[in-house]
Amino acid sequence: MIERYVLDLQETDETQVAVVGGKGAHLGGLTRIEGVRVPDGFCVTTDAFRRIMAEAPSLDDLLARLSRAHPDDRETIRTLGAEIRRTVEGIAVPDDLATAVTRALARLGEETACAVRSSATAEDLPTASFAGQQDTYLNVVGPTAILRHISRCWASLFTERAVTYRQRNGVDHRTVQMAVVVQRMVFPQAAGILFTADPVTGNRTVATVDAGFGLGEALVSGLVNPDVFRVRDGEVVARTIAVKERAVQALPAGGTREVPVDPPRQGQPTLTDAQVVRLVGLGRRIEAHFGRPQDIEWCLADDGFQIVQSRPITTLFPVPDVGDRENHVYVSVGHQQMMTDAMKPFGLSMWRLTAMVPMHEAGGRLFVDVTPRLASPASRAGLLDLMGKGDPLVRDALETVLDRAGFVPSLPDAGPGGPPAGGAPAPIPTDPAVVTELIERSEASLAALERDIRTKTGPALFDFLLEAFEEHKRVLSDPLSIQAIMAGMEATWWLNDRLREWLGEKNAADTLTLSAPDNITSEMGLALLDVADVIRPRPEVVEFLQGVEDEDFLDELAKLPGGTEARDAIEAYLDRYGMRCVGEIDITRPRWRERPATLVPVILDNVHNFGPGAAERRFELGRRKARQKEQDVLARLRALPDGDRKADETKRMIDRVRTFIGYREYPKYGIVSRYFVYKQALLAEAERLVRAGVIPEREDVFHLTFQEFHDAVRSNRVDLRLIQRRKDAFRSYQALTPPRVLTSDGEAVNGAYRRDDVPAGALIGLPVSAGTVEGRARIVLDIADADLEAGDILVTAYTDPSWSPLFVGIAGLVTEVGGLMTHGAVIAREYGLPALVGVERATRLIRDGQRIRVHGTDGYVEILS
Repeated sequence: MIERYVLDLQETDETQVAVVGGKGAHLGGLTRIEGVRVPDGFCVTTDAFRRIMAEAPSLDDLLARLSRAHPDDRETIRTLGAEIRRTVEGIAVPDDLATAVTRALARLGEETACAVRSSATAEDLPTASFAGQQDTYLNVVGPTAILRHISRCWASLFTERAVTYRQRNGVDHRTVQMAVVVQRMVFPQAAGILFTADPVTGNRTVATVDAGFGLGEALVSGLVNPDVFRVRDGEVVARTIAVKERAVQALPAGGTREVPVDPPRQGQPTLTDAQVVRLVGLGRRIEAHFGRPQDIEWCLADDGFQIVQSRPITTLFPVPDVGDRENHVYVSVGHQQMMTDAMKPFGLSMWRLTAMVPMHEAGGRLFVDVTPRLASPASRAGLLDLMGKGDPLVRDALETVLDRAGFVPSLPDAGPGGPPAGGAPAPIPTDPAVVTELIERSEASLAALERDIRTKTGPALFDFLLEAFEEHKRVLSDPLSIQAIMAGMEATWWLNDRLREWLGEKNAADTLTLSAPDNITSEMGLALLDVADVIRPRPEVVEFLQGVEDEDFLDELAKLPGGTEARDAIEAYLDRYGMRCVGEIDITRPRWRERPATLVPVILDNVHNFGPGAAERRFELGRRKARQKEQDVLARLRALPDGDRKADETKRMIDRVRTFIGYREYPKYGIVSRYFVYKQALLAEAERLVRAGVIPEREDVFHLTFQEFHDAVRSNRVDLRLIQRRKDAFRSYQALTPPRVLTSDGEAVNGAYRRDDVPAGALIGLPVSAGTVEGRARIVLDIADADLEAGDILVTAYTDPSWSPLFVGIAGLVTEVGGLMTHGAVIAREYGLPALVGVERATRLIRDGQRIRVHGTDGYVEILS
């Protein structure tokens, strides 16, 4: 292969990232767009970079050491990076490479002022922009200076910020190459940045232009505040004109300097409205060419715009692709299910196949289109009420969208309101036998699945599963099950509303539901206390567990004194709850049965923080508190006017809530139990594909949809490039934060609490479990990293049922996501933990170890130290 060290920009396009890097490839693509002007120039290719790196064999060892450094080990990164940069800058540019650069420069004019700009192969990608990670040098004049600055660009691949950014984005330093772009320098009257979508809200219909006098470096460096223009539908809809006291200009002999702006010009707009609209028109053309919203650097010289860079905006949350141009409003499924992390394609596919409503995928998350229900006045009120009871921020976000005239069409109701023909179903009796029957039905269905799936393999397994998914949905949609869930929730709302009205009590149901029966999730947390009771009196077992790292530790455990009993206790727990894990709605997540070591830190915390019999004592204490609360409430009600009637109604509702509220957790347990059965059968098929050489690893199937996996088993063929693209996309989705509500315009709407009754500086949330507690905040983002002591307050992004074992050892709970009836809220009430959910950015605003006070009745957190 003949190495090419230099290519003109016009010879490149966006398919040549490996040759000219991200910036060079995008600039080459820009030259092909009609009406878009790009300053002339050339690229020094990655062949040249590899040639330079080969000149110093010592670099291989330095790069290997750098790749092993932890992203947080800043001292090692700083030291190794500096050594690599010194080595690269010290390498003399070989004569043939220098000649190729000088010839290209001669075509521009040897003494032409140029911009010398880094262009790495991991840069300006759809999944990570790497913006500002490598160096750019402006107004460089003459071949000697340009060659020196090319070397500096090569070396800038190893600055501390660039190395750390790559490590955090999972990019191996040894796979990244550096090209360099050399372009004729533009001396602009004005420069700035154009975002073809609003970078704050994500709205794709709004473009934002930042503009300042002189070179764009003044804006990038923060030297001046820019003028900001917002454009929608070819019209400037908002503008903020800044006072621009400084600008950056080029010097005649090379380099740049800061200069003062004449006072009369400081408050003048940098661009006219007509120029802004023309610039946005260019931006829309560029966006259409690259197929996604762009972050564009522009210069205005002699009344003409020149584009000096365009990269994808990687922070925007994607929009579901529904194939029409209608307005849509989507609600996040993850915020309802307590799992806002990105899911792999197989996880998304399986949830959609087993869900009760149609769902749309975007950014590795699922959304439900609620536009039809919002458009009908009758269903709109019910939807808002339901959403508000679950998560007030979702309701506020939906109302924010509804306030925008014309976005959601108002449709006539399909028919008269009221119950369907035949009337509403008869209310179920307050009878524990109802719950017993429902649990027995679910267990029978699961047993049939386990029995029937054993004989199914190959394509027949997938056909069987499609039938099993229908049974899955039948169990979920059992009218009696839905009635039981609603009975518990409605009784909770009734008690909270009436007892606040009659007695001034806030959230009275929180205490009345303590230690409610048949709550599979709270039983799971208490059962792990019983496991700790078996382990606590066996010191050799405790010592062994403190050093556990491998997943086969249960086999080793049996060799210790008392180890057989300890192993049997853990195995029995896994038989009952081993199908659970963090993020359990994603079937691709490893279950506790697959990774039992996940539970070891929680077991050890229970060993150290509790004494024998803690589970039974805790449950009995909750039941006693609930009974005392019931007696207190009924006595106070009887003292009121019409008190006997109020007390009798309340007693009926207390009995009802205690009968049904625990069952609220059971359907989810049934879902994940079935998921584990599906998963074990499907992984056996994945193993067969590995043995046949179709895929390298069985987990590769997690990046296929159910249908694609089915096709692979049938044909014994898989597109490995598709799997790699999906892996790259999944990695990029992990960095995104999903909104509660998303519009088809791309706007992320998260809602707000409209409250003024909290202390200044307090963090507002939704109160879901009454009481006030003060303690040490522990920020825990992964259950495996939990190190909790009695009295700690758990602060995390979200909790699903798998977090329940941690709840027995904490004093309070704060989460960023959640609603009144989501699992964390239900279990917090069950255990009597003061709790707030929906506290925006709690894990970033509260620092680990700070002392905080959680007001679980009034809905706010105070940071005390």
